[in-house]
Amino acid sequence: KTAVASPQSVLVPSVRDRHIAEIQTKGRMAWQKSTGYNKRSRAETQMGRWKAVIGPKLKARHFDNQKTEAKIGVRVLNRMTELGRPKFERVA
Repeated sequence: KTAVASPQSVLVPSVRDRHIAEIQTKGRMAWQKSTGYNKRSRAETQMGRWKAVIGPKLKARHFDNQKTEAKIGVRVLNRMTELGRPKFERVA
C-alpha cells in the first residue's frame, strides 16, 4: 500500500522494485499468484503452528527417532486442522 521504489529503480531495479511495480500495475492478488506468495505464506503459517503446538525443535537425539517424532507431529497437526475445518451440507 505504501511501498515506494528505491531511487535507482529507474536504472537498476531490484527484485523489490520489480515487485512493487507489478503490484501497482496488476494488483496485489495477481502479484501473489504470479510469484507463488500464497504457497510461501501457507508454509510459514504451518511452521508457525508447528512451533506453537509441538515446540521449536525436535526432542529426539537420534535421526530415526527424529523422523518418527516428525511424522507424529504432522499427523497431530493434520488431525487438528481436520477437526477445525467446517463441514458443508446442502440445505435445499
